[in-house]
Amino acid sequence: MPVSTPDPAATKRSPADGTYTEGAYTDGTPAYRTPEARAAGPGRRRRRAAAALRLVVTGGALSYRALFNWTTPPMFIGTLLVGPLLQLLFFVFLGRQLQVADDRFYLLGNAVVASSTACVYGGTMAIANERRYGTLGAVLLSPRNRAPLWFGRALPYVLNGLLISAFTLTAACLLLGLRIPVDALPGLAAVLLAAAAGCSAFGLALGALGLRFRDVFLISNVASSALLLLTGANVPREDLPEWMRAVGAVLPLTHAAEAAVELSAGAGLDARALAAELGTGAGYALLAVVLLAVFERGSRRRATLDVM
Repeated sequence: MPVSTPDPAATKRSPADGTYTEGAYTDGTPAYRTPEARAAGPGRRRRRAAAALRLVVTGGALSYRALFNWTTPPMFIGTLLVGPLLQLLFFVFLGRQLQVADDRFYLLGNAVVASSTACVYGGTMAIANERRYGTLGAVLLSPRNRAPLWFGRALPYVLNGLLISAFTLTAACLLLGLRIPVDALPGLAAVLLAAAAGCSAFGLALGALGLRFRDVFLISNVASSALLLLTGANVPREDLPEWMRAVGAVLPLTHAAEAAVELSAGAGLDARALAAELGTGAGYALLAVVLLAVFERGSRRRATLDVM
């Protein structure tokens, strides 16, 4: 009859003193652990959580500073603040001339879309610029978990996009005299945050294509134009062809723009639209993780990680 022998680090409970020791028997039978070992388990989990949080926050901040091309004050102000505001004013006055929709429609829609510049291009730069600057290999050699590594890079763009949307909305309201109910502001902040998060996940998914394609910014340009046209921010979705409405339904910002317009009109927060926006963002985040894993393995196999 085979006898189960303990590993060197594992023994049974001692009947004399009732203490426990860590380890397991060679046949898979679990051994008891000491109270100190059991107490150390939550401690290790807390340390792992703290390390992951540090990777998300510190790694995201460093990558934003190193990889985002528009951090200098002239580029930031001109590209991310003045540009979206001028775009909003253009569509407001165009809408007045063509009598397609009122000012509220264009103001809220473009305030939501304003975050797309930082989020789409920023998410793309967060990955594609690693390859462009020749540092992608060093990043992928890191033993850290890929999820906090990449999602930490999206966090600064979420905050950046929220800041840009808030600035665009505030400046446009002051210039055009549009008033938004005070009780709608918390819901509007939640909608803008969900829009920025979903758009950043969309940018990460596009940036993942930078592991396979050379000119990923061409794809980002097309995607940014698609968000401008198909999300209902500047063209009412009911006026679009059926296939365009179908494409717009799976893009970020679509449901957020709809919820923002309803909020500003006093209709209250549309929880279904907000949930749809969050679900769309989660879908693109999952797609980004899958694409990054697939393209990383393929690039390792072909030795093309840093090949431009």
